[in-house]
Amino acid sequence: MLGQLIINGLVSGLLLALPALALTLVFGILKFPNFAVGATLTFGGYAAWVMNHQVGAPLFVAAAVAATIAAGLAIVCDRLIFERLRDAGSISLLVASLGLSLVLENICRFVFGNSTRNFDVEIARPIRWNGLRINHEQIVTAVTVILCVIILQLLLSASPLGRAMRATADNPALAAVRGIERNTVARITWALSGVLLALSGVLAGLDRAVDPLLGWSYQLPVFAAAILGGLGSPIGAVFGALVIGLAEELSTLVLPTNYRQIVSFAIILLLLLMRTRGLFGAKAVRK
Repeated sequence: MLGQLIINGLVSGLLLALPALALTLVFGILKFPNFAVGATLTFGGYAAWVMNHQVGAPLFVAAAVAATIAAGLAIVCDRLIFERLRDAGSISLLVASLGLSLVLENICRFVFGNSTRNFDVEIARPIRWNGLRINHEQIVTAVTVILCVIILQLLLSASPLGRAMRATADNPALAAVRGIERNTVARITWALSGVLLALSGVLAGLDRAVDPLLGWSYQLPVFAAAILGGLGSPIGAVFGALVIGLAEELSTLVLPTNYRQIVSFAIILLLLLMRTRGLFGAKAVRK
C-alpha cells in the first residue's frame, strides 16, 4: 500500500509541476503571483476537449492546439491588461489576475455548463508490477512533464532568450540599457506560461475529468509548491510540487481523503514562519 501511495504521490506532484513552473516564471519576470493559473489550466483543458471530442483530433494534436491557443490568450491578456499595469505595483497586477481568473472560469462555465467532460481516448488496463498498479495516464503524465521540464531548463540556462529572461528578472532597468525589451520578454514569458498551463489542463483532464472547477482544485497546491520551492526558482517549483504531491498522498494514511489539502495549508504556514523565501528562493536584495 505504501508503494502505491508513493507512486500516486509522485504522479500528483508531477501534475502540479507544470502549473507551478508557470506561476514561478511569471513571478520571476513580473514580480507578482498570478492567480489566473487555475482558470487558464481549465481553459486549456476545455480547448483540448473541443479539439479531441468535437473535432476528432488525436489527443496529442488536441494538446498542441490547446497549448497554442492558451499561449495566444496569455499574450492577448498581457497586451490588454497586464502591460497597462506593469508599473502600477504587484498588488494591482495580483487583483487584475484574480479578476481575469473569474472571467475565464465563468466563460468556460457559460459555454460548456457545469457537467464534466472526458477525453476520447482508448481505455487500457493498468500495468501491474510487484503488486503496484500504474495507469497509462500516469505514464503519459510522467513523460510529458519530464520532457517539458528538461526543455524549459535548457531554454532558460543555455539560450539567448533564457539569458534575456534572467537579466530582466534580476534588473529590468539594466536589461533595458543592454537592449533587452522588457515587454517582449514579458509576452514570451506569458506565452510559455500559457503552454505549460494548457498541457497541465490536458493532463489533469486525463487524470480526472474536465469541469469548470478543474483549475481551482489545483490552485492551492500549486501555490504551495511554488512557495515551498521558492517563487522565481523553476527547479524549486518542480521539487516543491513533488513534495506537496507526496505529502498530500501520504497524509491519507492518517487523514480522510477530503482533508488532504490541509497539508498544503500547513506547509505554506510553516514555510512562511520558518523560511519565507522557500527552499531554493534567492534572498531579496534591498537597496
